[in-house]
Amino acid sequence: MKRLRPPGLAAWLAIGSGVIVLLAVAAVAVSSVGLLGQLVRGQAMTQVELVAAAARDQLLRLNEEVLVDTRELAGRQTLIRLLLQGNMRGLEPLMARLAQSKGLHACLLASDAGVAVAVGGPLSWAEIEPAIDEQGERFVIASRDTGLILSGAAVPIPRLGHYRLIAVRAVDAGVMAGLEEQVGARLGLINYATYTAPPEDPLTELHGEAIGSGQVVARRLQVPDAYVATVPWSASTGELVGLVDVQIDASGFDASARALRRRLAFIALVVLVLAALGGMLYGRWLARPLEALRNAADRMGRGDFSVAVPHSGISEIGSLASTMDEMRSNLVDLTAVLRRREAEARALLSGVVEGVFAVDAQRIVRYANEQVVRMLGRPQEEIIGRFCGDVLNPEVQAGMRPCERDCPILAARTTGRESRMAMRLVAPDGSTRSVVVISAPPVEGQQVQVLRDETELEAVRRARDTVLANISHEFRTPLAAQLASIELLRDGLGTLPASGQDELLHNLERGVLRLMQLIDNLLESVRIEAGQLGIRAQTLALPEVAEEAAALVRPLLAQRGQQLEDDWPADLPGLVGDGQRLVQVFVNLLANACKYAPEGTTIRIGGELRGAHLAAWVEDEGPGLASADPASVFQRFSRAGEVEPEAPGLGLGLWIVRSIIERHGGEVGMERTAAGRTRFFFMLPVGERA
Repeated sequence: MKRLRPPGLAAWLAIGSGVIVLLAVAAVAVSSVGLLGQLVRGQAMTQVELVAAAARDQLLRLNEEVLVDTRELAGRQTLIRLLLQGNMRGLEPLMARLAQSKGLHACLLASDAGVAVAVGGPLSWAEIEPAIDEQGERFVIASRDTGLILSGAAVPIPRLGHYRLIAVRAVDAGVMAGLEEQVGARLGLINYATYTAPPEDPLTELHGEAIGSGQVVARRLQVPDAYVATVPWSASTGELVGLVDVQIDASGFDASARALRRRLAFIALVVLVLAALGGMLYGRWLARPLEALRNAADRMGRGDFSVAVPHSGISEIGSLASTMDEMRSNLVDLTAVLRRREAEARALLSGVVEGVFAVDAQRIVRYANEQVVRMLGRPQEEIIGRFCGDVLNPEVQAGMRPCERDCPILAARTTGRESRMAMRLVAPDGSTRSVVVISAPPVEGQQVQVLRDETELEAVRRARDTVLANISHEFRTPLAAQLASIELLRDGLGTLPASGQDELLHNLERGVLRLMQLIDNLLESVRIEAGQLGIRAQTLALPEVAEEAAALVRPLLAQRGQQLEDDWPADLPGLVGDGQRLVQVFVNLLANACKYAPEGTTIRIGGELRGAHLAAWVEDEGPGLASADPASVFQRFSRAGEVEPEAPGLGLGLWIVRSIIERHGGEVGMERTAAGRTRFFFMLPVGERA
């Protein structure tokens, strides 16, 4: 009886592909509905939680905006003048206009004795005062009296520190409507002070979980058919002031899930048909090179490696396996593998950043990669075959080379563990390089070393130590002066006359101002370096900005007996910029002039209009710079060399000036005037800032 021929590879592939794909499609059909539903619900939950967190963040930023507006209002010269004159009757309409221009709910002017002027909507001082004491200059109140959540700020009036300007913005329906446009969802705000937790409200349980956990809580509700989230809004003290509710309709997510299910069913059907058809066609194509594959395997087993091997196979697995065993046992193939591995190792060693070299038992260099050649500044023929100590040429210490006393290669041989040593290598041109040599224990007569270049790292450490030393010196000097003043004040508290006590307090004030300027410059340099220097667009008058800076620096000028003269034209136009940053610019320039100008001299500050730019300057009678490049003083950590005063400074002030002015679209410079004075100037564009 004739033996039946078993099914060929094409048939088996067609049958197997059809069965596997059929099972896969069935499994996908069963699990896809649940998985897609979970995916859609998870995305919806994530979206509603993100929207809730975004809404809370917007409310927190609202508090920051109130603080910015309050600082701006507190710095208005008209308000300060009326307050100095005691004209409370004129303050009330002024404050009303200012509050209306900023969209504030209410505005108060308070002193230690209580509220002096109050304008705007109803406000309870009994709620405001403890909130300011607990939360500081920014506060949030869940008002029980007004039923509103109030976001406010309290800022002291410049030159009248016992008066504070308190501005409050109500988080009302208008504010929430604006937030809804920003986040694209329905929002609700609950005043926690008046919240009663009605049991019939479907959000009551959600509110309870959010209050208990202090985190965003989200879920899907059937009535209404929506995904909802509640996020607690707390003051800086942790006291809960309100709950923010977010609702997103569930219909859109459900429609997306249905569309995904339909698409998945269609794709599964197409894949099933294509898999069966493709398996049959691929099997027929794969079966054709069977004989060629077996013949090629036989020829390779006999050592003929010139034959092209087909990348296919069929049912004759036994013949193929025996041929592959014979091929793997062939010595030529093994030699090719070893050569390939050697080439890969060399490519790897050439690609690493560190230098790698190998020595034999006599410490003769047998291999060195390109990084070693570059570090040592020697061609490879001068490295291979020579003693490693002659190649590296380490710096002599105590009349002896490290090779003869503290060689890491010998230490690794003795201990059987990795050894490392830091040394300085002398190049053929006389330059030196700091390196760390890491030596591994020997393996079969070869010992590998890694040469790590740390020259740049050492330079960075030296720069760091220099900066830290300057910072320590700058902080120590004013602190020592303050400590001395405090000791004198304590020892003579009952005996010193009022004038002496006043002088000691002035010394303390000057020391604190100096420390504050140093800290401000350090923090500003960190913000600039991190790319966090933000510029606010405000309409301002440059003479007013300069006067605010002068008020901060006058105690330092008085210490050195220096006078300040200003020269501002009456018709100088305004500009758009960041008032706080420009105050810092003038403070740094005036402090720089105070430090370098002789005692008892006059410092001049002024400006003028130059075309489409407004120029401002600070002049002093100091010696100027010995450097030929005036722009160098605006570099970071740059100092004035031989004209540096006794307190050398950090070299950050003028660098910060340049950074702030350039962010305003302006430029800075330094020059010597015809009268022999040193002038630092900057120019800003007039009008809207780009």
